[in-house]
Amino acid sequence: MNEYEVRRGHQENIAPEKLKEHMQEAFGNVEQKGERFVSSYGALKELRAWQSGKNMLSVDTQMDPSVPDDVAQKTIKVYNLFLEKATGYTSKERGKRAQKKAKKG
Repeated sequence: MNEYEVRRGHQENIAPEKLKEHMQEAFGNVEQKGERFVSSYGALKELRAWQSGKNMLSVDTQMDPSVPDDVAQKTIKVYNLFLEKATGYTSKERGKRAQKKAKKG
């Protein structure tokens, strides 16, 4: 499971109805199971996302390692676009934030 900090002013993007909308747009399917939203797409057998605090998005994924490389690459692009819409941070910004957090910890 990964937790992503949400950019200030973007907290509404992880509110349940908005999160569901972002997942539908990115992955083409979404189902609600309790407080979590579940999708699948390409190399993602299952992706579960939910708001875990005012400024945090939690995402749990199960990957399918048997997919071709082109499908895996497209899946990563779509996943990163979803995270950017939900958190307000690009993949590069998320990477920098994760490195800073790792140095502190």
